[in-house]
Amino acid sequence: MKQDIKSLLNTYQKTKKPLNPKTLKFIGVEGFDVYNPSAPFMYQGKELIIARVEKRDSEVSKAVYFEKTEDAYIKRVDLKTLDLQDPCVTSFKEEYVVGGTYVYHEDNKTFWFTRFYKGSDLNQLTHFVDAPMGMKDVRFQMLNDGRVAIFTRPQGIKGGRGKIGFTIVDSVSSITTELIDQAPLFDQFIDSEWGGANHLTLLDEHTIGVLGHIANVSEGDIRHYYAMTFKVDILTKKASKMKIIAIRDDFNEGPAKRPDLVDVLFAAGIVEQNEKYVLYVGVSDAEVQTIEVVEPF
Repeated sequence: MKQDIKSLLNTYQKTKKPLNPKTLKFIGVEGFDVYNPSAPFMYQGKELIIARVEKRDSEVSKAVYFEKTEDAYIKRVDLKTLDLQDPCVTSFKEEYVVGGTYVYHEDNKTFWFTRFYKGSDLNQLTHFVDAPMGMKDVRFQMLNDGRVAIFTRPQGIKGGRGKIGFTIVDSVSSITTELIDQAPLFDQFIDSEWGGANHLTLLDEHTIGVLGHIANVSEGDIRHYYAMTFKVDILTKKASKMKIIAIRDDFNEGPAKRPDLVDVLFAAGIVEQNEKYVLYVGVSDAEVQTIEVVEPF
């Protein structure tokens, strides 16, 4: 069933709001913005994130690993950077899968797609698979039985401004560009709005919790991105209704990359910490913040 941002916001205004926004500090990349991170993950006993790093006036990015300390995130100079935007991390048993948007230029045109690498050593990752040309926001989740859930986001003839697709494959080795392209779509967004999946959580053996975004554009080409969630039944492959869990006004004031990006949240990950759910977001394409959310799924 289609849902629109106006009705989702009306519902959101009646719910408990997120609490305790915090702006994260990054050390080792002075003069650069850090934003649109992965969810936190453990590597060799340390908590890391990988995030997009670039100059305020540039779109030339590196995906850089940072290690959490008591009051900041410090660049891991021993770990190789990747030529990706908006990175994400998941795992297939003993291997990490690191992905993000790969951008290149040819004949004065810009092209992009989601690219994935995998390996047990973050310095020895090998190219794994690419999404179809023009497709961002592809995410994987290994299920308890070894199968892999795939979330996609085609645009254009199949996906319009951007719709979420979903399929399940028998194994990691079954994942191909063609299979990603063929995933059936959920019927969630009205034609003038779009969305994508950003982070997946296996809630139980039959349910995937999806953290994503729903977005639209207003007069003057001003973009509006909201953090939202929904659940997917693995057995029926059906999606629940979406709900907005955070908006830009919930967070601390801060810089924006451009005026049209002030009202943008990149929903990066939800983790349970000390019996609270902490949402990690990229804010206004310029920084990273966290906030505590109530019952995200």
